[in-house]
Amino acid sequence: MELHVLNTGKFKLDGGAMFGVVPKVLWQKSIEPDENNLCTWAMRCLLIEDGNRLILIDTGLGDKQEEKFFKHYYRSETQTLAKGLNQLGFSIEDVTDVFLTHLHFDHCGGAVNRNSSGKFETALPNATYWSNASHWKWATEPNKRERASFLSENILPIHESGQLKMVETGVRTDDLPFDVLFFDGHTEKQMIPIIEYKGRKVAYVADLLPSHAHLPIPYVMGYDTRPLLTMTEKEEFLNMAERNNFALFFEHDSQFECADLQRTERGIILNKTFKLSEL
Repeated sequence: MELHVLNTGKFKLDGGAMFGVVPKVLWQKSIEPDENNLCTWAMRCLLIEDGNRLILIDTGLGDKQEEKFFKHYYRSETQTLAKGLNQLGFSIEDVTDVFLTHLHFDHCGGAVNRNSSGKFETALPNATYWSNASHWKWATEPNKRERASFLSENILPIHESGQLKMVETGVRTDDLPFDVLFFDGHTEKQMIPIIEYKGRKVAYVADLLPSHAHLPIPYVMGYDTRPLLTMTEKEEFLNMAERNNFALFFEHDSQFECADLQRTERGIILNKTFKLSEL
């Protein structure tokens, strides 16, 4: 097995929204905001090369939306999936699976393209797309809080294509070469893959831990639908991660790709940061 980092660009979100009730005077020690209180975030996907399978985890924003949409998020350093795959020696036709941690637009926007006739179609034509039934229902019947994050053009064409398959919650699946943990604080049944790689477990932590700055338990995004549950889930996960020497792979951290943890009298904290290639 080989793991490859695939960067799809950066975007900006409000710092207050990203850190919830935590005061700016505290979180800005780790993440520096601009003059408009916006912070820069990565959209870092992971490509798993495993035998005859090529599995893409999350897809970034994509490029099918109107320019007005992208200006709202100050998108920068953009790169299409096709170009990123080509740089790694692959093509979009080579991807066999697309594993979507959840269906917020910054995680699944690149899963669907708009073709030359204006129709929406899956961006990875030969891939099986993976979600889970609970989250799919949650995303296709959105609550008012998350409605702006679940865009139908990112989601429905996947089902219409016939390429969609569901991971069963609470069951270890033989369909994928990694374990999947489920978390409900950020959104219903967000999926976190745990991948055995070079003697370590690599956790693609998605929006459970958007960045190294979100390691403290109270540092919970304002976007989370169940923030108190996020705190419980995060504490349990960090204990598991430290105990099992997980390498955390950050999807949104614009500074660091990976980190591991250490236990101190003050609790579990960051030990060191590193690139995935350094494993």
